[in-house]
Amino acid sequence: MNNNKNMSNKPPKDNKQKMFRFNIYWMYGLILVMLGALYFTSDSSITKEIGWTEFQKYAQENSFDKITVFNKKNMLEATVKSDKVKDVFKDNADRLGTSPKILVKIPSSDKFSDFYDRMVSEHNIDTPITYEEGEDAFFNFFISLAPWVLFIFLWIFIMRRMSGGAGGGPGGVFNVGKAKAQLFDKDNDHKVTFQDVAGLSEAKQEVEEIVSFLKNPGKYTELGGKIPKGALLVGPPGTGKTLLAKAVAGEANVPFFSLSGSDFVEMFVGVGASRVRDLFRQAKEKAPCIVFIDEIDAVGRARGKNANMNSNDERENTLNQLLTEMDGFGSNSGVIILAATNRADVLDKALLRAGRFDRQIHVELPDINERKEIFGVHLRPIKIDESVDAEFLSRQTPGFSGADIANVCNEAALIAARNGKSFVQKEDFMSAVDRIVGGLEKRTKITTAEERKSIAFHEAGHATLSWLLEHANPLVKVTIVPRGKALGAAWYLPEERQITTKEQLLDEMCATLGGRAAEEIFLGRISTGASNDLERVTKQALAMVIYFGMSEALPNINYYDTTGQEWGFTKPYSEETARLIDTEVQKIINEQYARARKMLTENTEGHNKLANVLLEREVIYTEDVEHIFGKRPWVSRMEELMEQQEKKVSPAVKEEPVVSTEIEDKPAAEPTANNNTQE
Repeated sequence: MNNNKNMSNKPPKDNKQKMFRFNIYWMYGLILVMLGALYFTSDSSITKEIGWTEFQKYAQENSFDKITVFNKKNMLEATVKSDKVKDVFKDNADRLGTSPKILVKIPSSDKFSDFYDRMVSEHNIDTPITYEEGEDAFFNFFISLAPWVLFIFLWIFIMRRMSGGAGGGPGGVFNVGKAKAQLFDKDNDHKVTFQDVAGLSEAKQEVEEIVSFLKNPGKYTELGGKIPKGALLVGPPGTGKTLLAKAVAGEANVPFFSLSGSDFVEMFVGVGASRVRDLFRQAKEKAPCIVFIDEIDAVGRARGKNANMNSNDERENTLNQLLTEMDGFGSNSGVIILAATNRADVLDKALLRAGRFDRQIHVELPDINERKEIFGVHLRPIKIDESVDAEFLSRQTPGFSGADIANVCNEAALIAARNGKSFVQKEDFMSAVDRIVGGLEKRTKITTAEERKSIAFHEAGHATLSWLLEHANPLVKVTIVPRGKALGAAWYLPEERQITTKEQLLDEMCATLGGRAAEEIFLGRISTGASNDLERVTKQALAMVIYFGMSEALPNINYYDTTGQEWGFTKPYSEETARLIDTEVQKIINEQYARARKMLTENTEGHNKLANVLLEREVIYTEDVEHIFGKRPWVSRMEELMEQQEKKVSPAVKEEPVVSTEIEDKPAAEPTANNNTQE
């Protein structure tokens, strides 16, 4: 018991270690003190200052071995002979060094020279004399010590740069192999939760299960389940993959490491693999935790893609180490890997297998209902009036990602502020959509009357065919005001569909060729304004032949490589097949161009009316086209069929119609490529 008491009264060992912690700057200070001491103790001689009269007395007695005259300082330094030391220094003679000296303030160098000449002639003294310019003692001290001081400061500077400077980012040269992951602890104030993520209901359900596992693992382990080792978020840019990962970090209430795939790759060999090891070491220390790697395709590309360059480069070494850490012989318990990419097709197959990324969560572009939720989130901080409707805006923006919607809301607020409004209104959002999709409006751009007429007939050709063709995207707005790089643009409302039929593709191609056909028929000439239309049509026809198998000469054949290797430097078909593909592409385009010419010739009057209205007003809408051509015929037939169906089906079991009757009232989504992109 007494021994225990005595032991308990002793101060802890850790406190002693903290009190006497070693600091590298102590070493620098010790070196400086040693250098100073060495300088001051290097000469053991004593120096004594005497007057000019006393010096003359000693000089007559020939008491000096050597005399040095400093011209600038009017001072001399004389070394005393050993047999004259007691006469000069008297009581201090016992404490002298090997070469005691005296300092004398002289009137001038010339007077000393006259005095010395007289002493030589009268007393036959033989003391050698040297003349020097003379420097300040402090200056001499500084000059002698300056190289050492410079060396010490240079050493300190280099050490600080290497320990945390610019050479290797955070950690510098000595810590270049350390991971650059940013740690978000559970006590972080700025948290993103699932309430901040609108839409993405299926993706949220997947990651919510991971969060639930971290919070309550017993619920799953009791049934024999294991925590997922990794989840890969795949989807187009701007769909909210990174935001979803931040929400997981905020909801899970566990440590969260965030970094990019490019953080692993450096110019130094072996650095990437070292950083992967350090990242997982830190993660295991804080387990359970989540590691999020954004843009993982920077380090996770398939190995050995290029057959001609199979070098064992740094990126492949990093990927090998990542594969080993995620599912190797070592234990990786409690560490969940989240990764995001929009290029899942180029990732290595070993990275995608079960046991590494157990789940692939597809984060797609939002549909109309999800866009409504996203607008609801981004409209919260914006001052809007009653004219703004989230459902209306969601119909306006098909194909928009979450980032695009955020940009629309911000752009609308800027437009309203630019116009001096107190609230953001519906027309500001309309202008924002036009601004983002079509570019900045340029009303001051100079165009001739002939160019305006060519643009008007071109855009009227697109509008006419898109209205008359059943499967073409319905028209919303056409303008001949230059916007962005285009001299004219047309906005259509594309149908949100998962598959596309051959008839729909052909109708879209025919409407796209309507601009070039209108120029040739009604103006008798063609221009460079249709270059963008021709590019789109050519790519679409090529896809129909080699990807979709919609060609009569090459039916049911697909030459697309889903592995992402793109066949290297060779094509998967022969030269004869290549010529056949070119022939089929040309045939499809020629057929649709002839079809466009025929339809425009049959509707010459309506087209010309539309072109004249466009020349007069510069902008036309759906109502103007409907006033000239009437309602689209198949829409009217569909309305009749829907009315008949409503009469047959009871209200209790009535289903939602497939085709909306308000299709002509939906605003624009994105301009087609039938713009006059060249002046």
